[in-house]
Amino acid sequence: MIFSTASDKRRAPFSRNISLQVLTLCFVCVWLWTLTDVADMTNWTMENYPVLLSVGFLVLTYRRLRLSDLSYALVFAFLALHIYGAKHIYAHNPLGEWLKQVTHSPRNNYDRIVHFSFGFLLAYPMRDLFMNGFGWSSRFALWSTVVVALAFGALYEIIEWLTVVLFFPQHGSNFLGLQGDEWDPQKDMLLAALGAACFAVLFALVRITAPARFSAHGNTKARQGDSQRFGQKLPETPV
Repeated sequence: MIFSTASDKRRAPFSRNISLQVLTLCFVCVWLWTLTDVADMTNWTMENYPVLLSVGFLVLTYRRLRLSDLSYALVFAFLALHIYGAKHIYAHNPLGEWLKQVTHSPRNNYDRIVHFSFGFLLAYPMRDLFMNGFGWSSRFALWSTVVVALAFGALYEIIEWLTVVLFFPQHGSNFLGLQGDEWDPQKDMLLAALGAACFAVLFALVRITAPARFSAHGNTKARQGDSQRFGQKLPETPV
């Protein structure tokens, strides 16, 4: 069983990708679990629209983009954090309440964790997409994730605002999760960018200290066979 990374040129179709099948099954189970004892079904539905769109995008683009198994695992990890927040309402999330007591914080900071995780967990999949999908260089793809995380963080805040104003004004407090902080959207955008920046720095440090682990592996014939099988030639540059 192969668990591929961005530097691995081998990609197995979903029908033969056992690791991705197990990962998908686990995510579906977590998703269904969040439907039990939901604190606010309207809020859960609103929060899960982005999840449905994201999963749909991954399914429709699987053969074309072919992200690595590690990238899909990180995407699913982030989505799991998000739907766990939707289950209890972000502002009243149990994990956030526990942290609130431990850190003596005046607010439930689970939403802060998820916004930071957006940048930190999705930076690797974005790098994977930029390199193997768009043909960008490894360095440019890595640091571009910071800008993209900030842009998507801002876009999400705008979509949240428009959704509440146009469709669900009575659920604004639960959905937006401001908790009395007028600068909450700006802080969320900053955390997304910081998450991606932290990943980029850590990844760069690992590459410097252990460059041999990031050399391209697999013989040329195997890589050419994979490219012909999936109809796409991936870059040969070590990452």
